[in-house]
Amino acid sequence: MRLNKYIAEAGITSRRKADELIKNGEIEINGVAVTELGIDVSDKDIVKYKGNILENQGKKMYIMLNKPAKYLSSVTDDRSRKTVIDLVKNRYTMRLYPIGRLDYETEGLLLLTNDGEITKKLTHPSHNIKKTYFVRTDKPFNKIQIENIMNGVDIGGYVTRKCKINVKEGSKNECHITIGEGKNRQVRKMFATQELEVTYLQRVSIGEIPLGNLALGKTRELTSKEILYLKSIN
Repeated sequence: MRLNKYIAEAGITSRRKADELIKNGEIEINGVAVTELGIDVSDKDIVKYKGNILENQGKKMYIMLNKPAKYLSSVTDDRSRKTVIDLVKNRYTMRLYPIGRLDYETEGLLLLTNDGEITKKLTHPSHNIKKTYFVRTDKPFNKIQIENIMNGVDIGGYVTRKCKINVKEGSKNECHITIGEGKNRQVRKMFATQELEVTYLQRVSIGEIPLGNLALGKTRELTSKEILYLKSIN
């Protein structure tokens, strides 16, 4: 197998980025740094990146997780906090990596995969994939506050794009908001500009993929239709 494909299937990056790692001498084969593109490797070869052995994952996996609060959307944490990998490591044998992030206190839909190319594509800001969140605030909001958020607000040096908000029928402090960006703690900051604190936040969909009734902390594999949708995003 070509080295760049082997690296991509290990789940750490795309083939194009793998070529850069090779050219920069960051990849070792059997203890020797390589810089030549187009090299083939076999199952008998030991491939390392930053001292870590890369394992070819073979089959690509695409997993949906209903992330609980107080779990980091990362593989490891230097402060020994729980990560989403702690929730899936005993269910799947291959190494999985979260696609994007959910805030530490936020629940809901998070995708994980060992497909480096898909991860890079879906996290690139140019795609503006719509994400919908269920929001509950500490006090009732009014029409002006909602309109302000929908028209774009300054969350600290960045003015958000126009977004869509649907207030939950019969509620004065619950709604669904759909945004196309993914700034750090963006939804919480958007409501904070209107002196509203988000007390509960849950991501309920990514593009055309809904969380549905998946239980908190549980996982399921994406359907073939959902996988094709992800791969079709340009």
